[in-house]
Amino acid sequence: MSNLSKASETKKNGLFNKFLNVVEVVGNKLPHPAIIFLLLAFIVIVISEIAVRRDLAVNFYDAKAQAEKTVAAVSLFNAEGLRFMFNTATGNFTGFSPLGTVLVAMLGVGVAEGTGMINAALKKLVLSTPKRLITAVLVFAGVMSNIASDAGYIVLVPLGAIVFLGFKRHPLAGMAAAFAGVSGGFSANLLLGTLDPLLTGITNEAMKAGGMDLTILPTSNYYFMFVSTFLITILGTIVTEKIVEPRLGEYKGVHEEDNSMEVTDRERKGLVAAGFSVLAFIGIMLFLMIPENAVLRVDGELKTFIHDGLVPTIMFFFLVPGLVYGIVVGAIKNDKDVISCMSKAMGGMGGYLVLCFFAAQFINYFSYTNLGIILAVSGANFLEAIGFTGLPLVISFIIVAGFINLFIGSASAKWGIMAPIFIPMMYQLGFTPEFTQLAYRIGDSCTNIITPLMSYFALIVVFAQKYDKDTGIGTLISTMLPYSIVFLAGWTVLLIGWYLTGAPIGPDAFIHIPM
Repeated sequence: MSNLSKASETKKNGLFNKFLNVVEVVGNKLPHPAIIFLLLAFIVIVISEIAVRRDLAVNFYDAKAQAEKTVAAVSLFNAEGLRFMFNTATGNFTGFSPLGTVLVAMLGVGVAEGTGMINAALKKLVLSTPKRLITAVLVFAGVMSNIASDAGYIVLVPLGAIVFLGFKRHPLAGMAAAFAGVSGGFSANLLLGTLDPLLTGITNEAMKAGGMDLTILPTSNYYFMFVSTFLITILGTIVTEKIVEPRLGEYKGVHEEDNSMEVTDRERKGLVAAGFSVLAFIGIMLFLMIPENAVLRVDGELKTFIHDGLVPTIMFFFLVPGLVYGIVVGAIKNDKDVISCMSKAMGGMGGYLVLCFFAAQFINYFSYTNLGIILAVSGANFLEAIGFTGLPLVISFIIVAGFINLFIGSASAKWGIMAPIFIPMMYQLGFTPEFTQLAYRIGDSCTNIITPLMSYFALIVVFAQKYDKDTGIGTLISTMLPYSIVFLAGWTVLLIGWYLTGAPIGPDAFIHIPM
Protein backbone atom coordinates (compact mmCIF):
# COMPACT_ATOMS: atom_id res chain seq x y z
CA MET A 1 0.00 0.00 0.00
CA SER A 2 1.36 3.46 -0.92
CA ASN A 3 2.05 6.18 1.63
CA LEU A 4 -0.81 8.22 0.15
CA SER A 5 -3.25 5.34 0.55
CA LYS A 6 -2.13 4.74 4.11
CA ALA A 7 -2.47 8.43 4.88
CA SER A 8 -5.98 8.41 3.46
CA GLU A 9 -6.84 5.34 5.49
CA THR A 10 -5.51 7.02 8.63
CA LYS A 11 -7.61 10.08 7.97
CA LYS A 12 -10.80 8.00 7.72
CA ASN A 13 -10.43 6.65 11.24
CA GLY A 14 -11.98 8.55 14.12
CA LEU A 15 -14.61 11.24 14.40
CA PHE A 16 -12.11 14.09 14.68
CA ASN A 17 -10.15 12.94 11.63
CA LYS A 18 -13.43 12.86 9.68
CA PHE A 19 -14.04 16.44 10.73
CA LEU A 20 -10.53 17.40 9.58
CA ASN A 21 -11.19 15.68 6.25
CA VAL A 22 -14.18 17.96 5.76
CA VAL A 23 -12.08 20.99 6.71
CA GLU A 24 -9.44 20.00 4.15
CA VAL A 25 -11.96 19.42 1.36
CA VAL A 26 -13.86 22.65 2.02
CA GLY A 27 -10.67 24.64 2.50
CA ASN A 28 -9.18 23.36 -0.75
CA LYS A 29 -12.29 24.53 -2.58
CA LEU A 30 -11.93 28.09 -1.27
CA PRO A 31 -10.41 30.52 -3.77
CA HIS A 32 -7.11 32.32 -3.20
CA PRO A 33 -7.29 34.93 -0.37
CA ALA A 34 -6.86 37.71 -2.93
CA ILE A 35 -9.93 36.47 -4.80
CA ILE A 36 -11.82 36.26 -1.49
CA PHE A 37 -11.14 39.98 -0.96
CA LEU A 38 -12.29 40.70 -4.51
CA LEU A 39 -15.54 38.80 -3.90
CA LEU A 40 -16.02 40.59 -0.60
CA ALA A 41 -15.58 43.92 -2.38
CA PHE A 42 -18.39 43.00 -4.81
CA ILE A 43 -20.56 41.91 -1.88
CA VAL A 44 -19.98 45.29 -0.19
CA ILE A 45 -21.07 47.06 -3.40
CA VAL A 46 -24.33 45.10 -3.54
CA ILE A 47 -25.09 45.33 0.19
CA SER A 48 -24.39 49.08 0.21
CA GLU A 49 -27.16 49.62 -2.35
CA ILE A 50 -29.58 47.41 -0.39
CA ALA A 51 -28.70 49.27 2.83
CA VAL A 52 -29.39 52.66 1.21
CA ARG A 53 -32.71 51.49 -0.19
CA ARG A 54 -33.70 50.40 3.33
CA ASP A 55 -32.49 53.66 4.88
CA LEU A 56 -30.11 51.88 7.24
CA ALA A 57 -28.52 54.19 9.81
CA VAL A 58 -27.32 54.04 13.40
CA ASN A 59 -27.16 56.47 16.30
CA PHE A 60 -24.31 56.21 18.77
CA TYR A 61 -22.30 58.24 21.23
CA ASP A 62 -18.85 59.20 19.95
CA ALA A 63 -16.66 59.19 23.06
CA LYS A 64 -13.88 61.15 21.39
CA ALA A 65 -16.16 63.90 20.04
CA GLN A 66 -18.30 63.65 23.19
CA ALA A 67 -21.45 63.95 21.09
CA GLU A 68 -24.22 61.84 19.59
CA LYS A 69 -23.68 60.84 15.96
CA THR A 70 -25.93 59.51 13.21
CA VAL A 71 -24.31 57.55 10.41
CA ALA A 72 -26.23 56.36 7.33
CA ALA A 73 -25.24 53.86 4.63
CA VAL A 74 -23.68 55.16 1.40
CA SER A 75 -24.11 53.28 -1.90
CA LEU A 76 -21.34 52.32 -4.29
CA PHE A 77 -23.88 51.09 -6.84
CA ASN A 78 -24.35 54.43 -8.59
CA ALA A 79 -22.41 56.94 -10.72
CA GLU A 80 -20.76 58.60 -7.74
CA GLY A 81 -19.75 55.24 -6.28
CA LEU A 82 -18.34 54.07 -9.61
CA ARG A 83 -16.23 57.23 -9.90
CA PHE A 84 -15.03 56.71 -6.34
CA MET A 85 -13.89 53.14 -7.03
CA PHE A 86 -11.96 54.08 -10.16
CA ASN A 87 -10.43 57.26 -8.80
CA THR A 88 -9.22 55.80 -5.49
CA ALA A 89 -7.99 52.34 -6.61
CA THR A 90 -4.32 53.32 -6.94
CA GLY A 91 -4.30 55.45 -3.80
CA ASN A 92 -5.94 52.67 -1.81
CA PHE A 93 -3.09 50.35 -2.74
CA THR A 94 -0.13 52.71 -2.34
CA GLY A 95 -1.57 54.14 0.89
CA PHE A 96 -2.30 50.73 2.44
CA SER A 97 -0.44 50.87 5.77
CA PRO A 98 0.80 47.25 5.99
CA LEU A 99 2.38 47.46 2.53
CA GLY A 100 5.23 49.85 3.27
CA THR A 101 5.91 48.70 6.81
CA VAL A 102 6.38 45.04 5.87
CA LEU A 103 8.44 45.74 2.75
CA VAL A 104 10.81 48.08 4.62
CA ALA A 105 11.35 45.57 7.46
CA MET A 106 11.90 42.76 4.94
CA LEU A 107 14.88 44.58 3.40
CA GLY A 108 16.84 43.99 6.59
CA VAL A 109 15.47 40.52 7.29
CA GLY A 110 16.24 39.57 3.68
CA VAL A 111 19.95 40.35 4.13
CA ALA A 112 20.12 38.49 7.47
CA GLU A 113 18.40 35.48 5.91
CA GLY A 114 20.12 35.64 2.52
CA THR A 115 23.62 35.62 4.01
CA GLY A 116 22.75 32.60 6.14
CA MET A 117 23.04 34.43 9.46
CA ILE A 118 19.59 33.44 10.74
CA ASN A 119 20.10 29.80 9.76
CA ALA A 120 23.51 29.68 11.45
CA ALA A 121 22.18 31.35 14.60
CA LEU A 122 19.37 28.79 14.88
CA LYS A 123 21.78 25.88 14.40
CA LYS A 124 24.22 27.28 16.96
CA LEU A 125 21.48 27.81 19.53
CA VAL A 126 20.10 24.29 19.26
CA LEU A 127 23.30 22.31 18.78
CA SER A 128 25.10 23.90 21.75
CA THR A 129 22.31 23.10 24.22
CA PRO A 130 22.63 20.46 27.02
CA LYS A 131 20.52 17.31 26.54
CA ARG A 132 18.11 18.03 29.41
CA LEU A 133 17.24 21.45 27.97
CA ILE A 134 17.12 20.49 24.31
CA THR A 135 13.33 20.29 24.06
CA ALA A 136 12.78 23.68 25.67
CA VAL A 137 15.49 25.32 23.56
CA LEU A 138 14.09 23.76 20.39
CA VAL A 139 10.61 25.14 21.08
CA PHE A 140 12.07 28.51 22.12
CA ALA A 141 14.18 28.71 18.96
CA GLY A 142 11.06 27.92 16.95
CA VAL A 143 9.14 30.78 18.54
CA MET A 144 12.03 33.19 17.97
CA SER A 145 12.46 32.07 14.35
CA ASN A 146 9.10 33.53 13.33
CA ILE A 147 11.01 36.78 12.68
CA ALA A 148 12.02 34.98 9.48
CA SER A 149 9.45 32.18 9.34
CA ASP A 150 10.89 30.45 6.27
CA ALA A 151 14.12 29.79 8.16
CA GLY A 152 12.15 28.21 10.99
CA TYR A 153 10.24 25.82 8.75
CA ILE A 154 13.08 24.98 6.39
CA VAL A 155 15.98 24.83 8.85
CA LEU A 156 14.71 24.33 12.39
CA VAL A 157 12.02 21.67 11.82
CA PRO A 158 14.38 19.14 10.12
CA LEU A 159 17.11 20.17 12.56
CA GLY A 160 14.82 19.20 15.45
CA ALA A 161 14.59 15.66 14.09
CA ILE A 162 18.37 15.43 13.62
CA VAL A 163 19.08 16.67 17.15
CA PHE A 164 16.60 14.28 18.80
CA LEU A 165 17.97 11.39 16.77
CA GLY A 166 21.48 12.30 17.93
CA PHE A 167 20.26 12.09 21.55
CA LYS A 168 18.67 8.66 20.83
CA ARG A 169 15.17 10.16 21.02
CA HIS A 170 12.36 9.87 18.50
CA PRO A 171 13.11 12.22 15.57
CA LEU A 172 9.42 12.93 14.92
CA ALA A 173 9.10 14.26 18.48
CA GLY A 174 11.94 16.70 17.82
CA MET A 175 10.32 17.72 14.57
CA ALA A 176 6.98 18.22 16.33
CA ALA A 177 8.55 20.36 19.07
CA ALA A 178 10.22 22.63 16.52
CA PHE A 179 7.07 22.84 14.37
CA ALA A 180 4.99 23.70 17.44
CA GLY A 181 7.31 26.59 18.30
CA VAL A 182 7.68 27.90 14.74
CA SER A 183 4.01 27.74 13.77
CA GLY A 184 1.93 27.28 16.92
CA GLY A 185 3.80 30.06 18.72
CA PHE A 186 3.91 32.25 15.62
CA SER A 187 2.73 35.47 17.31
CA ALA A 188 4.99 35.30 20.37
CA ASN A 189 8.52 36.69 20.39
CA LEU A 190 11.04 38.58 22.51
CA LEU A 191 11.67 40.91 19.58
CA LEU A 192 9.47 42.88 17.24
CA GLY A 193 9.20 41.16 13.87
CA THR A 194 7.47 41.78 10.56
CA LEU A 195 4.15 40.43 11.90
CA ASP A 196 3.77 43.30 14.38
CA PRO A 197 3.74 46.17 11.86
CA LEU A 198 1.78 43.99 9.41
CA LEU A 199 -1.17 43.38 11.74
CA THR A 200 -0.96 46.86 13.25
CA GLY A 201 -1.21 48.37 9.78
CA ILE A 202 -4.36 46.38 9.06
CA THR A 203 -5.79 47.38 12.45
CA ASN A 204 -5.17 51.05 11.69
CA GLU A 205 -6.87 50.66 8.31
CA ALA A 206 -9.82 48.94 10.00
CA MET A 207 -10.15 51.80 12.49
CA LYS A 208 -10.22 54.23 9.60
CA ALA A 209 -12.95 52.14 7.98
CA GLY A 210 -14.89 52.23 11.26
CA GLY A 211 -14.71 56.01 11.49
CA MET A 212 -12.25 55.93 14.39
CA ASP A 213 -9.66 58.69 14.39
CA LEU A 214 -7.06 56.55 16.15
CA THR A 215 -3.81 54.73 15.38
CA ILE A 216 -1.89 52.09 17.30
CA LEU A 217 1.83 51.26 17.30
CA PRO A 218 3.65 48.06 16.26
CA THR A 219 4.66 47.72 19.93
CA SER A 220 1.02 47.57 21.07
CA ASN A 221 1.12 43.83 22.00
CA TYR A 222 4.78 43.63 22.99
CA TYR A 223 4.50 43.06 26.77
CA PHE A 224 2.00 40.23 26.36
CA MET A 225 3.89 38.55 23.51
CA PHE A 226 7.18 38.82 25.41
CA VAL A 227 5.69 36.84 28.31
CA SER A 228 3.93 34.51 25.86
CA THR A 229 7.30 33.40 24.50
CA PHE A 230 8.13 31.74 27.81
CA LEU A 231 4.62 30.35 28.20
CA ILE A 232 4.69 28.67 24.78
CA THR A 233 8.20 27.35 25.47
CA ILE A 234 7.06 25.75 28.75
CA LEU A 235 3.83 24.34 27.32
CA GLY A 236 5.55 23.04 24.19
CA THR A 237 8.18 21.31 26.29
CA ILE A 238 5.58 19.65 28.55
CA VAL A 239 3.46 18.44 25.61
CA THR A 240 6.52 17.04 23.81
CA GLU A 241 7.94 15.16 26.78
CA LYS A 242 4.73 14.09 28.51
CA ILE A 243 2.33 13.45 25.62
CA VAL A 244 3.88 13.32 22.14
CA GLU A 245 7.13 11.45 22.80
CA PRO A 246 5.57 8.73 25.00
CA ARG A 247 2.84 8.24 22.36
CA LEU A 248 5.42 7.81 19.59
CA GLY A 249 7.40 5.32 21.67
CA GLU A 250 10.94 4.17 20.93
CA TYR A 251 12.25 4.97 17.48
CA LYS A 252 13.23 1.74 15.71
CA GLY A 253 13.89 3.12 12.28
CA VAL A 254 17.27 3.04 10.62
CA HIS A 255 18.56 6.41 9.56
CA GLU A 256 22.04 7.75 9.05
CA GLU A 257 22.91 10.77 11.12
CA ASP A 258 23.10 13.96 9.10
CA ASN A 259 26.06 16.16 9.95
CA SER A 260 25.24 18.79 7.34
CA MET A 261 23.59 20.87 10.05
CA GLU A 262 26.79 21.36 12.03
CA VAL A 263 28.00 24.94 12.52
CA THR A 264 31.29 25.49 10.65
CA ASP A 265 34.23 27.50 11.97
CA ARG A 266 33.51 30.23 9.43
CA GLU A 267 29.88 30.43 10.58
CA ARG A 268 31.04 30.70 14.21
CA LYS A 269 33.32 33.61 13.36
CA GLY A 270 30.51 35.25 11.45
CA LEU A 271 28.10 34.90 14.37
CA VAL A 272 30.61 36.38 16.83
CA ALA A 273 31.20 39.38 14.56
CA ALA A 274 27.45 39.77 14.00
CA GLY A 275 26.86 39.65 17.76
CA PHE A 276 29.32 42.50 18.36
CA SER A 277 27.69 44.52 15.58
CA VAL A 278 24.28 44.09 17.25
CA LEU A 279 25.67 45.35 20.55
CA ALA A 280 27.21 48.34 18.76
CA PHE A 281 23.92 49.07 16.98
CA ILE A 282 21.96 48.91 20.25
CA GLY A 283 24.49 51.24 21.89
CA ILE A 284 24.16 53.78 19.07
CA MET A 285 20.36 53.63 19.20
CA LEU A 286 20.34 54.14 22.97
CA PHE A 287 22.61 57.16 22.53
CA LEU A 288 20.16 58.57 19.97
CA MET A 289 17.14 57.91 22.19
CA ILE A 290 17.91 58.11 25.92
CA PRO A 291 19.47 61.56 26.67
CA GLU A 292 17.03 64.44 27.13
CA ASN A 293 18.42 66.22 24.09
CA ALA A 294 18.77 63.01 22.02
CA VAL A 295 18.55 63.38 18.26
CA LEU A 296 15.49 61.14 17.93
CA ARG A 297 13.48 63.03 20.55
CA VAL A 298 11.00 65.69 19.49
CA ASP A 299 10.22 68.17 22.27
CA GLY A 300 11.81 65.70 24.66
CA GLU A 301 9.53 62.82 23.64
CA LEU A 302 10.02 59.65 21.57
CA LYS A 303 6.40 59.40 20.46
CA THR A 304 7.12 60.43 16.86
CA PHE A 305 10.07 58.05 16.59
CA ILE A 306 8.11 55.10 17.98
CA HIS A 307 5.25 55.79 15.59
CA ASP A 308 7.25 56.46 12.42
CA GLY A 309 10.82 55.30 13.01
CA LEU A 310 10.37 51.90 14.57
CA VAL A 311 10.04 49.95 11.31
CA PRO A 312 13.30 51.32 9.83
CA THR A 313 14.94 50.48 13.16
CA ILE A 314 13.76 46.87 12.82
CA MET A 315 15.21 46.87 9.31
CA PHE A 316 18.64 48.07 10.50
CA PHE A 317 18.55 45.67 13.48
CA PHE A 318 18.74 42.79 10.98
CA LEU A 319 20.59 44.57 8.18
CA VAL A 320 23.69 45.51 10.22
CA PRO A 321 24.51 42.03 11.63
CA GLY A 322 23.45 40.45 8.34
CA LEU A 323 26.01 42.57 6.48
CA VAL A 324 28.76 41.87 9.03
CA TYR A 325 28.05 38.13 9.01
CA GLY A 326 27.93 38.02 5.22
CA ILE A 327 31.29 39.81 4.89
CA VAL A 328 33.00 37.51 7.41
CA VAL A 329 31.73 34.24 5.88
CA GLY A 330 32.23 35.44 2.32
CA ALA A 331 28.54 35.54 1.37
CA ILE A 332 28.86 39.27 0.64
CA LYS A 333 31.77 40.31 -1.56
CA ASN A 334 30.38 43.54 -2.97
CA ASP A 335 27.34 45.79 -3.05
CA LYS A 336 25.68 43.61 -5.69
CA ASP A 337 25.47 40.72 -3.23
CA VAL A 338 23.66 42.93 -0.70
CA ILE A 339 21.13 44.09 -3.28
CA SER A 340 20.72 40.48 -4.42
CA CYS A 341 19.70 39.43 -0.89
CA MET A 342 17.22 42.31 -0.67
CA SER A 343 15.85 41.58 -4.14
CA LYS A 344 15.37 37.91 -3.28
CA ALA A 345 13.41 38.89 -0.17
CA MET A 346 11.28 41.32 -2.18
CA GLY A 347 10.80 38.67 -4.90
CA GLY A 348 9.15 36.43 -2.34
CA MET A 349 6.65 39.18 -1.50
CA GLY A 350 4.89 39.07 -4.89
CA GLY A 351 1.89 37.18 -3.55
CA TYR A 352 1.66 39.59 -0.63
CA LEU A 353 1.59 42.58 -2.99
CA VAL A 354 -1.32 41.09 -4.93
CA LEU A 355 -3.15 40.34 -1.69
CA CYS A 356 -2.60 43.91 -0.47
CA PHE A 357 -4.13 45.42 -3.62
CA PHE A 358 -7.44 43.62 -3.23
CA ALA A 359 -7.47 43.90 0.58
CA ALA A 360 -6.97 47.66 0.30
CA GLN A 361 -9.95 48.01 -2.07
CA PHE A 362 -12.23 45.96 0.19
CA ILE A 363 -11.31 47.88 3.34
CA ASN A 364 -11.70 51.23 1.59
CA TYR A 365 -15.13 50.28 0.21
CA PHE A 366 -16.14 49.17 3.69
CA SER A 367 -15.13 52.58 5.02
CA TYR A 368 -16.82 54.60 2.25
CA THR A 369 -20.17 52.83 2.58
CA ASN A 370 -20.26 53.18 6.40
CA LEU A 371 -21.23 49.49 6.59
CA GLY A 372 -18.45 48.89 9.11
CA ILE A 373 -19.81 51.50 11.51
CA ILE A 374 -23.39 50.29 11.08
CA LEU A 375 -22.45 46.65 11.60
CA ALA A 376 -20.21 47.44 14.57
CA VAL A 377 -22.74 49.61 16.39
CA SER A 378 -25.63 47.24 15.67
CA GLY A 379 -23.60 44.18 16.67
CA ALA A 380 -22.30 45.84 19.83
CA ASN A 381 -25.79 46.93 20.84
CA PHE A 382 -27.12 43.41 20.27
CA LEU A 383 -24.33 41.74 22.28
CA GLU A 384 -24.75 44.26 25.07
CA ALA A 385 -28.53 43.72 25.08
CA ILE A 386 -28.18 39.96 25.54
CA GLY A 387 -25.40 40.43 28.10
CA PHE A 388 -22.71 38.77 25.96
CA THR A 389 -19.78 41.02 26.82
CA GLY A 390 -16.59 40.89 28.84
CA LEU A 391 -14.54 37.69 29.07
CA PRO A 392 -17.12 35.37 27.42
CA LEU A 393 -17.03 37.58 24.35
CA VAL A 394 -13.22 37.68 24.29
CA ILE A 395 -12.89 33.90 24.65
CA SER A 396 -15.50 33.32 21.92
CA PHE A 397 -13.63 35.69 19.62
CA ILE A 398 -10.38 33.73 20.14
CA ILE A 399 -12.16 30.47 19.28
CA VAL A 400 -13.74 32.00 16.16
CA ALA A 401 -10.33 33.26 14.99
CA GLY A 402 -8.82 29.81 15.52
CA PHE A 403 -11.68 28.13 13.65
CA ILE A 404 -11.43 30.47 10.65
CA ASN A 405 -7.69 29.75 10.57
CA LEU A 406 -8.52 26.16 9.58
CA PHE A 407 -9.90 27.47 6.29
CA ILE A 408 -7.72 30.52 5.52
CA GLY A 409 -4.03 30.12 6.34
CA SER A 410 -2.81 33.70 5.86
CA ALA A 411 -2.78 35.70 9.12
CA SER A 412 -2.98 39.00 7.25
CA ALA A 413 -5.80 37.79 4.97
CA LYS A 414 -7.95 36.71 7.92
CA TRP A 415 -7.27 39.86 9.87
CA GLY A 416 -8.04 41.95 6.82
CA ILE A 417 -11.50 40.37 6.74
CA MET A 418 -12.16 40.30 10.48
CA ALA A 419 -10.61 43.59 11.63
CA PRO A 420 -13.05 46.00 9.89
CA ILE A 421 -15.92 44.20 11.65
CA PHE A 422 -14.54 43.31 15.06
CA ILE A 423 -12.27 46.30 15.81
CA PRO A 424 -15.15 48.86 15.82
CA MET A 425 -17.56 46.36 17.42
CA MET A 426 -15.25 45.53 20.32
CA TYR A 427 -14.41 49.22 20.66
CA GLN A 428 -18.11 49.96 21.17
CA LEU A 429 -18.10 47.37 23.95
CA GLY A 430 -15.14 49.01 25.70
CA PHE A 431 -12.15 47.05 24.35
CA THR A 432 -9.18 48.81 22.80
CA PRO A 433 -8.11 47.92 19.23
CA GLU A 434 -4.77 46.76 20.66
CA PHE A 435 -6.54 44.17 22.82
CA THR A 436 -8.81 42.94 20.03
CA GLN A 437 -5.76 42.46 17.81
CA LEU A 438 -4.06 40.56 20.63
CA ALA A 439 -7.00 38.18 21.06
CA TYR A 440 -6.99 37.54 17.31
CA ARG A 441 -3.28 36.68 17.34
CA ILE A 442 -3.84 33.98 19.95
CA GLY A 443 -6.57 32.23 17.98
CA ASP A 444 -4.68 32.60 14.71
CA SER A 445 -1.46 31.00 16.02
CA CYS A 446 -2.83 28.00 17.90
CA THR A 447 -4.47 26.18 14.98
CA ASN A 448 -1.68 26.75 12.42
CA ILE A 449 -0.21 23.34 13.24
CA ILE A 450 -3.36 21.30 12.61
CA THR A 451 -4.64 22.76 9.35
CA PRO A 452 -3.53 21.07 6.10
CA LEU A 453 -4.10 24.43 4.40
CA MET A 454 -1.10 26.01 6.13
CA SER A 455 1.44 26.67 3.36
CA TYR A 456 4.25 24.59 4.93
CA PHE A 457 2.09 21.71 6.13
CA ALA A 458 2.86 19.45 3.15
CA LEU A 459 6.59 20.19 3.53
CA ILE A 460 6.49 19.04 7.18
CA VAL A 461 4.85 15.79 6.05
CA VAL A 462 7.70 15.24 3.59
CA PHE A 463 10.27 15.88 6.33
CA ALA A 464 8.50 13.36 8.57
CA GLN A 465 8.42 10.69 5.84
CA LYS A 466 12.21 10.74 5.86
CA TYR A 467 12.04 8.97 9.22
CA ASP A 468 8.71 7.13 8.85
CA LYS A 469 7.56 6.47 5.27
CA ASP A 470 4.01 5.76 6.47
CA THR A 471 3.56 9.28 7.83
CA GLY A 472 0.64 11.12 6.26
CA ILE A 473 -1.44 14.23 6.86
CA GLY A 474 -3.56 12.42 9.46
CA THR A 475 -0.43 11.31 11.32
CA LEU A 476 0.91 14.83 11.50
CA ILE A 477 -2.42 16.31 12.59
CA SER A 478 -2.84 13.73 15.36
CA THR A 479 0.72 14.43 16.54
CA MET A 480 0.25 18.20 16.59
CA LEU A 481 -3.29 18.31 17.99
CA PRO A 482 -2.19 18.16 21.67
CA TYR A 483 0.00 21.24 21.12
CA SER A 484 -2.89 23.11 19.52
CA ILE A 485 -5.29 22.33 22.38
CA VAL A 486 -2.78 23.08 25.16
CA PHE A 487 -1.54 26.29 23.50
CA LEU A 488 -5.10 27.53 23.03
CA ALA A 489 -6.04 26.73 26.64
CA GLY A 490 -2.81 28.06 28.18
CA TRP A 491 -2.72 31.24 26.12
CA THR A 492 -6.37 31.94 26.91
CA VAL A 493 -5.74 31.47 30.64
CA LEU A 494 -2.82 33.92 30.40
CA LEU A 495 -5.08 36.41 28.65
CA ILE A 496 -7.76 35.99 31.32
CA GLY A 497 -5.18 36.63 34.05
CA TRP A 498 -3.96 39.71 32.21
CA TYR A 499 -7.56 40.86 31.77
CA LEU A 500 -8.30 40.54 35.48
CA THR A 501 -5.19 42.48 36.50
CA GLY A 502 -5.72 45.20 33.89
CA ALA A 503 -1.98 45.36 33.20
CA PRO A 504 -0.84 47.09 29.97
CA ILE A 505 -0.35 44.74 27.01
CA GLY A 506 2.25 47.00 25.41
CA PRO A 507 3.72 50.50 25.79
CA ASP A 508 0.74 52.82 26.28
CA ALA A 509 -1.56 49.96 25.22
CA PHE A 510 -4.32 48.74 27.52
CA ILE A 511 -7.22 46.31 27.55
CA HIS A 512 -10.07 48.69 28.24
CA ILE A 513 -10.77 52.08 26.72
CA PRO A 514 -9.95 54.77 29.33
CA MET A 515 -13.11 56.38 30.66
